[in-house]
Amino acid sequence: MSTLPAAAGPAPTLTLRADDARRIALRAQGLLGAPDRRAGVRGLLRRLGSVQLDTISVLARSHELVPYARLGAVGREAVETAYWSGGGSFEYWSHAACVLPVEEWPLFSFRRRAFLARGHRWHRMEDGARSCAEVLARLRADGPLTATDLGGAKKGGVWWDWSETKIAVEWLLDTGQVVCTERRGWKRVYDLTERAVPDQLLGLDPDDTACFRQLVRQSGAALGVATHKDLTDYHRLKADQVDAALPDSGLVPVLVEGWGRAGTAAPAWADPAALDTEPRGRHRTTLLSPFDSLIWDRARTERIFGLSHRLEAYTPREKRLHGYFAMPLLSGGRLIGRVDPARDKQTMVARQISLDSPAQLPALAQALREAADWVGCDAVRVERLHDEALRPALEKLLG
Repeated sequence: MSTLPAAAGPAPTLTLRADDARRIALRAQGLLGAPDRRAGVRGLLRRLGSVQLDTISVLARSHELVPYARLGAVGREAVETAYWSGGGSFEYWSHAACVLPVEEWPLFSFRRRAFLARGHRWHRMEDGARSCAEVLARLRADGPLTATDLGGAKKGGVWWDWSETKIAVEWLLDTGQVVCTERRGWKRVYDLTERAVPDQLLGLDPDDTACFRQLVRQSGAALGVATHKDLTDYHRLKADQVDAALPDSGLVPVLVEGWGRAGTAAPAWADPAALDTEPRGRHRTTLLSPFDSLIWDRARTERIFGLSHRLEAYTPREKRLHGYFAMPLLSGGRLIGRVDPARDKQTMVARQISLDSPAQLPALAQALREAADWVGCDAVRVERLHDEALRPALEKLLG
């Protein structure tokens, strides 16, 4: 990989090999090089800019798996404490429902304004002004509360049949009048924004253009090198918002070999800091959550790693190819297989395993043992292996 000329214009002046782009992406995501354990989970959150939340819990919830993949066996309680105490983060709509570093609070002003301009979320309130006023009064008087504390989240029917109170508090969250900086038992805890967000951030109100510029810059740094579509996807911006932000984002136009159709070079944008040094260092061997920001975009995952992967949790069982919560196996900077995990008391169960090559068995065994230890399991059981001839060698490695 050559370095970038000092005066780069708007046209690409540097072509990256696909292999270099892959390693730049891994380093940007904290999966290549020595982990910054001193900065810990909060430092990792600032680096990624966004960690997706999801209700599915197999080995652990996805937001726990993300720091585990990068930092190793950081305690699960330590992960939760880093996210949900000390005022260092908040929950909001980014790539999806995500944990975000509190420093990004001002950057989502554009989204809060958009909700206000629309005037409602997908649920509508019968008496919005009254319901919102009641929620705010309760929070002001009683401190942070869950929807249950406020009077109940549902009317009693199906899960999306929200109560008026739940609709009101979520609308207040969308528009920034309340904020979630904590979860208890997987329930959002709502608080008044002026009480939970630091004054120096609360007083900032950047216009939409400034928000887009900063979010595109942050996305580029977190991705290392990215196509225009990658940049729109990271925080779910619109194409024209990214277009407007790119010229002043500080990102550098490049070409990446193999990223275009039929293996041609394709235009992309890179974090200039990522181009300063060769992306070298120790690779992590680990299982990745399907919601990990390294692979949450299917097109980017296939482009960089040659792996077509999708979450099959909502696919009928008989149509699943790799399992309910198949986790890609990362080793040597490549995605080399998949494991669909589960737990049976103190045993980690690999319901289904596929592996690219028998030579990768030691990496697979290492990833399985480490994941089992992290979640407090003392044994690993393999139920289905894509090539049963590999079972004796794998069981010997698992020992």
